[in-house]
Formats: sequence, C-alpha cells, structure tokens
Amino acid sequence: MERSLIIYDGDCGFCTTAAGFIERRMDVPAGIRAWQFTDLAALGTTPERAEYELLWVDTRGRVYGGAQAVAKILLAAGLPWSPLGAILRVPPFRWLAHGVYRLIAGNRHRLPGGTPMCVLPADRRGG
Repeated sequence: MERSLIIYDGDCGFCTTAAGFIERRMDVPAGIRAWQFTDLAALGTTPERAEYELLWVDTRGRVYGGAQAVAKILLAAGLPWSPLGAILRVPPFRWLAHGVYRLIAGNRHRLPGGTPMCVLPADRRGG
C-alpha cells in the first residue's frame, strides 16, 4: 500500500464528523475512507471490526484499531498532535486511552453529530 488509510463508520454522524475534522484540521499523510466503501478483506480486516472501531492501516498492511488507531493518526499528523499520539502508545496512558475510546464509541449516538445510526449493536459495545 502506497499510503496509510483511515477507515471510519460512514453511517455514523459522529464518526463522519470526526473524519471530517481529521481531513480539514490535521495534516495526516493518509487516505480517509468509510468502511462501507472499502474492500476490508483486501486490507486484512472485517466489517464487524470496522463497525466497532476506527481503523488505521499502515503502508505495510498492519491494522490498528480504536485508541491505537487514534494514536497512529496523531503521530502521523506531526506537531502539535504527535506528542499526544506518542503518550497514547505507552502504558498506563495506553490503557486509559483504550477505556476512554470504548466509552466514547459506546456512546457515540449521544455525542455531538451522533444519530440513531451511530448506536453499536448491544453485543459490540463492550471493550
């Protein structure tokens, strides 16, 4: 793969808003694409995972999800974002970031930009 790729849930208003923020406000050298328009199998992931969490697929084809995808995006964006990305990669901040990410993802339908389409299926809300 030539460039890294950010994959988000295009059916979720909150996720679409977040992807738009990344595109407009952060200089990330990556493509941004809704999972609904992406050949996930070719990237080594599944619709279930893409629905559950934001994904970062690097140029070597490694897939990172959730808080670690956010960390990769922040690192790739350079200053002023990259120090936060570096912090999110190391324990105990990594663990805290995972918990915060799961809390946000599980409640994304309640957040600004969220819609009823943002609700994760009940069996997918956990960590």
